[in-house]
Amino acid sequence: MYNLLLTLLLVLSALLVIAIFMQPQKNPSSNVFDSSGSEALFERRKARGFEAFMQRLTGILVFFWLAIALALAILSSQ
Repeated sequence: MYNLLLTLLLVLSALLVIAIFMQPQKNPSSNVFDSSGSEALFERRKARGFEAFMQRLTGILVFFWLAIALALAILSSQ
């Protein structure tokens, strides 16, 4: 059981890294601290399409990753 969860955690870790790198860039300016990009930094806009899908997928992957990590911590303490 422990080895299965550990393998699943490693696979989820790789998927999570891929999902984070596939997130669309929110701010097109290269310098966030530039005065021209400061308005775009604090804008709130609703994610749509691919961006919304990637946010949901990343959230789901993080939830499962944390649940498996917690289960592994409990199993290893016994």
